[in-house]
Amino acid sequence: MRIVECVPNFSEGRDQRVIDAIAGAVEAVDGVTLVDVDPGESTNRTVMTIVGPPESVLEAAFLAISKATELIDMRAHSGAHARQGATDVCPFVPVAGVSMEECVALAKALGERVGAELQIPVYLYGEAATRPERRSLQDVRAGEYEGLETKLASPEWSPDFGPPTFNARSGATAIGARKFLIAYNVNLNTSNAKLAKAVAWRIRDSEGPTRTPEGKLVRDGDGKLVRTPGLFEHCKATGWYISDYGCAQVTMNLTDYSITPIHTVFDACCEIAAELGVRVTGSEIVGLVPREALTDAGAHYLLRQGSSPGAPDTDLVDMAVRSLGLNDVATFDPSKKVIEEVLRDRGAMIERSLGTFADLTSAGTLVPGGGSVAAASAALSASLLAMVANLSYGAKGLEAKRESHAELSRRSQSLKAELLSAVDLDSKAYLGVVKARRLPRKSDEDKAARSRAIEEANLRAAQVPMSVLERTIDLLELADHLVDSGMEATISDTGVAACAAAAAADGACYNVLINLSGIADETHTAQLRARALDLNERAHRLADDIRGVLLGRLSE
Repeated sequence: MRIVECVPNFSEGRDQRVIDAIAGAVEAVDGVTLVDVDPGESTNRTVMTIVGPPESVLEAAFLAISKATELIDMRAHSGAHARQGATDVCPFVPVAGVSMEECVALAKALGERVGAELQIPVYLYGEAATRPERRSLQDVRAGEYEGLETKLASPEWSPDFGPPTFNARSGATAIGARKFLIAYNVNLNTSNAKLAKAVAWRIRDSEGPTRTPEGKLVRDGDGKLVRTPGLFEHCKATGWYISDYGCAQVTMNLTDYSITPIHTVFDACCEIAAELGVRVTGSEIVGLVPREALTDAGAHYLLRQGSSPGAPDTDLVDMAVRSLGLNDVATFDPSKKVIEEVLRDRGAMIERSLGTFADLTSAGTLVPGGGSVAAASAALSASLLAMVANLSYGAKGLEAKRESHAELSRRSQSLKAELLSAVDLDSKAYLGVVKARRLPRKSDEDKAARSRAIEEANLRAAQVPMSVLERTIDLLELADHLVDSGMEATISDTGVAACAAAAAADGACYNVLINLSGIADETHTAQLRARALDLNERAHRLADDIRGVLLGRLSE
C-alpha cells in the first residue's frame, strides 16, 4: 500500500460554509480520505489532513486549493496565526511505501499547476526547496501577507512557480515536502500571552530574548536585549492567547519528533512555567500524530513511575494521553487522532475475537489457513514473553536486571505487533495466488501473463511465512534469555512461549516450502528452500535447549 499524507492549512477558521466547501472538494476525489478537519476561530485557520495514494492526494490538494482561492479573500483576513495566503501552506509527507523524493516530486507538480492554472505565487519549502534559504517555512513566510507585495518585488524572492506579482485576493502559497510534523500546544493557567512567549523562547530551536520570572525583557548595560539559545532542535515555538479556551498556549511545530519528542518538550514547559509562576494544565495535538510519538511518551512516564515500559501500545497511548493532559481543552480520541488508528483496517482478522478467528479457520474457506495460524501462534509466543519480562521487571532479587527486562519487554511487544500483522498479510498473499490462477489463458499472451502473475504471487506468498520464520528465531532467543533471567514463578510461561514459537517455526516453514513449488526459478527457490530449512533447524535447536533446561528445573 502506497500512502502519502497532505496537510493543507487554509486561512479560514470561522465560516463553516467555506470550510465545508473546501472539505467537499477533497472528498469528491476517489481513493482519498479526509481524516481530520481542525478549524480554529482565534487563529482563523483550518488544518485539513488528507491521506491516500499519491496521485489521488495530489488531485485532492489541487481541488482544495482551487476552492480556497475561490472562497477566501485575504484582504479581509485576520487571525492569531502567521499566514501569507488563502492556502497558506501545503506539505506532502511520506507515510507508507512512498519516499521523500516522491513527495518532493508531488510538491513540484502541485506547485507548477497552482502557479499556472490559479495564477498564485508558489514557494517550494522543506525538502522540496530550490535554494537553502527557502527550506524553513518560517523564512518563506517572513513578512506574512502584509509584506508580500514588497517581498515579491525583490528578485531573490521571485516565486518558484506562478507570476512574480502580488495577488491581493489569494496571497501566496508555500508547497513542500517534509517529515511528519506534530502541531503541538501546551496550555497554561494564565491568559497572559507574554508568559507563554517567554516559555516558547526558552524551548525553541533559535535564540530568543531572555525574560525575568515576571516576564520582563532583560537588557545588558548598553540597553541591548540579552538573548538565550533555545533548548530543543526541530522545535518552532511562540506563545499566544486563545479565546476559545480562555488560556495562553505555548504553540509549536515539532519537525522531527524522533530528535525532540513530545514528552521532553512538555516536561521542559512544565519546569519553565513553574519558574515564571504559572502552571501547565495540559496540552493538545492539532491534526494527527504518529502512534510512535505517543507510545514513546507513555513508556517515558511509565519508567518515571518505576513501571516497565514494555506495555501494549493501547496502554502506552492511554498513559501518554493522561500524562500530557491531552484531554484538557478538547477530547482526544486516538481512533481519530493517531494516524495508524485512522488508517487501520477495522475488518482485519486481528480486529476480531479469538473465537471468531477459530470459527473462520474452521469454516472450510480458503483463508485463514496454516500460514495465518502459524503467525498467530508466534504472536501469542511474543505476548507471553512480554508478560514474563514485565512481571520480572523490578521483581524482588532481580532489581539489577531491570534495564534488561525493560528492553526484552519492548522487543517482545514489537514482535507481537509485527506478527499480528502477518496473520492478515498471509491470507492476503494466498488470495493473490488464487486471483492469479483465475486469470484468462485464451491466447499465448494471456498464458504468459498468467504464468508471470502466478510466479510473482507465489513469491509474495512465500515471503510472508519466511518473515514469520525469521521472527521465531528472535522469539526463541528472547525465551532463552528469560529462562535464565526471569522470575522463577514464570518459567513455565517462558516454556509455553518457546513451544508456541517452535510450532510457529514448523508451520511457517511448511508454508514457505509449499509456495516455492509454484516458482519456476529453480536457483532462487533452492536458495529460499535452504534458508527456510536452516532457520527451522535453528529454531528447534533453540527450543530443545530451552526444553531441556525447563524440564531439569521443573523436575527438581
